Amino acid sequence: MKKIVVIGGSKGIGNAIVKTLVNENNVINISRTKPELDHQNLVHHSCDVLNDELPDLDEVDTLIYCPGSINLKPISRLKLDDFRNDYEINVIGAVKTIQKYLSPLKKGNTPSILLFSTVASKLGMPFHASVAAAKSGVEGLTKSLGAELAPTIRVNAIAPTVTDTELASKLLRNEKMIENITERHPLKKFLNPTEVADMAAFLTSTKAASISGQVLEMDCGIVSFKI
Repeated sequence: MKKIVVIGGSKGIGNAIVKTLVNENNVINISRTKPELDHQNLVHHSCDVLNDELPDLDEVDTLIYCPGSINLKPISRLKLDDFRNDYEINVIGAVKTIQKYLSPLKKGNTPSILLFSTVASKLGMPFHASVAAAKSGVEGLTKSLGAELAPTIRVNAIAPTVTDTELASKLLRNEKMIENITERHPLKKFLNPTEVADMAAFLTSTKAASISGQVLEMDCGIVSFKI
């Protein structure tokens, strides 16, 4: 069984990843709140990744960093602190975590790192300046570390479109908004967290042994197609 560290596994996509992986792996969740899940293979550490010391771990095979932000405002209303906060959550938190667990990862069993971007880094979208800038940093980190850590550690990222989570609840708060978002996507759907968790499970498995430095767009066609 692999030892998988999930940062931010108490809610949303992170929680779906924990639930997907926990039956066949030893999962260590690190987040401020405990997941609403009890399992013999799950260990939880309460920790604010940006402000607290991360727990010491001797063995890590896979590191999955899930924290993110959806801070949507016109550029005229975005403060410099908005940009700083989004960068801290998405990039600095990931760097801090990778640096902390790099040594055990290098000794791990087919080790890999998985980060999260957004389709807004590829698709120009109004009001996404802060989050798109931060997630573009995640994509640069993915490619740079993928090269630097090869061949020992694979590094990839998933760039989802709108996903039905608490974080995206403001985008899906009524039937009209749900209909509009559904229609914008060529596949006439948006994502369920379990779909993203399944992709995470694949990318961190030996089935993806030849994939590194990639940003996998789970976009329901919105980036790839013009229909």
